[in-house]
Amino acid sequence: MAPLSVPFALGTFTEPGSPAGEFAGLVADDRVLDLRPALNAVTATVADLLSDWDAALGRLAELAAGPGRWIPAGELRAAPPVRPGQILQSGANYRQHVIDIIMSEKDSYRGRSPEQVRADAQELMDARAASGEPYLFTGLPSALCGARDDIVLPLEGTQHDWELELAVVIGRPARRVPPQAALEHVAGYLICNDITTRDLVYRPDLARIGTDWLRAKNSPTFLPAGPYLVPARFVADPMDLRITLRHNGELRQDASTSDMIFDVAALVSYASHRVPLSPGDLVLTGSPAGNGAHWGEFLQPGDVIESEITSPAVQQTLGTQRNVCVKETTA
Repeated sequence: MAPLSVPFALGTFTEPGSPAGEFAGLVADDRVLDLRPALNAVTATVADLLSDWDAALGRLAELAAGPGRWIPAGELRAAPPVRPGQILQSGANYRQHVIDIIMSEKDSYRGRSPEQVRADAQELMDARAASGEPYLFTGLPSALCGARDDIVLPLEGTQHDWELELAVVIGRPARRVPPQAALEHVAGYLICNDITTRDLVYRPDLARIGTDWLRAKNSPTFLPAGPYLVPARFVADPMDLRITLRHNGELRQDASTSDMIFDVAALVSYASHRVPLSPGDLVLTGSPAGNGAHWGEFLQPGDVIESEITSPAVQQTLGTQRNVCVKETTA
């Protein structure tokens, strides 16, 4: 394998005005190389590359350091980098986020002071991290959209909320892998914003059933992804990344992945014990504190969300998202 001396990422793009459709692109220095001619293929997809990820890394490293028709990234539309067969999403996985939720449930205080409620919540998080297990549920690939696409706010519900997350892209088949081997099955990472309609989470007609994630989370465009898949070897430490989200210019989420209750390895291992994982599958790792429910604000038509995940240690970014919210229209 060629040395990976030039950092690169992968994406799926379309070129405005071109009839050629989507193509896998190699991203380096804010430029994109169409991989179809580079790989002598009529079609080239990120899924093709993930199917033999170890071999693909070597070839991509050679292309990143070589010549070719490089297109400025700003001239292309970034589609979701991958089209996963499965999306597994982690809930209640950030310590401060869960504590904030517990603190907001005033009817559960039962005579305890806010200080005692907080102390009890912190103790609960410690116990969960020590002996509990992750909470995962499934999402739909049809909810995916690009990093700069509009988010369409559906007619159903009013409390549309943001939840910026680090997403893990599987690169090797995984079934019942232990945590200490889980990262060997990770191809890379990307940004996802898991939009949720809060007032549709619970069903008043089926109170004992619990949450209804289909109607609350899976509307079309409710999962902006990308713009890029950054290979794992270019992410120094997935547990030392900074997650930031701005809503109409106001900083709303600003946290470290180190606040996860269950780390990336634990989540991938747990998921692989429940279902077989295949290359291209996504495992979302949960969202930190600072969503709209915390601030008492929800998304409205015309709102702008700007998101980024960075590595402070090496001044590295997984890319940025900018999504404008629009109202669904009835055709």
